[in-house]
Amino acid sequence: QVQLVESGGGLVQAGGSLRLSCAASGSIASIYAMGWYRQVPGKQRELVATIIWLRSTNYADSVKGRFTISRDNAKDTVYLQMNSLKPEDTAVYYCNLDARTVNGDRGNYWGQGTQVTVSS
Repeated sequence: QVQLVESGGGLVQAGGSLRLSCAASGSIASIYAMGWYRQVPGKQRELVATIIWLRSTNYADSVKGRFTISRDNAKDTVYLQMNSLKPEDTAVYYCNLDARTVNGDRGNYWGQGTQVTVSS
């Protein structure tokens, strides 16, 4: 089994900052990528940022220059530093993991989601 535990969401004023964390645990053999997606009611879940393990990062155009994704390899943890937050960043943020488990299966896993609310 694979578990993702997210933390760091909350309420912040426009222009403020938040840092999200997502720790992966369980029967993980190797991680290919981790990332953050977000969703607002009535809309599809959208990519915010991803990090390919030991390689590159990718950001949605709407967050480039404001958000930074990073990782801690030793802890199988990914972070999302969100600066200069805007009301349109308000959403439920979900952590995503692309990994292979110890039994050889490769899968995509999701966290439970954490609410980020940016007030104007």
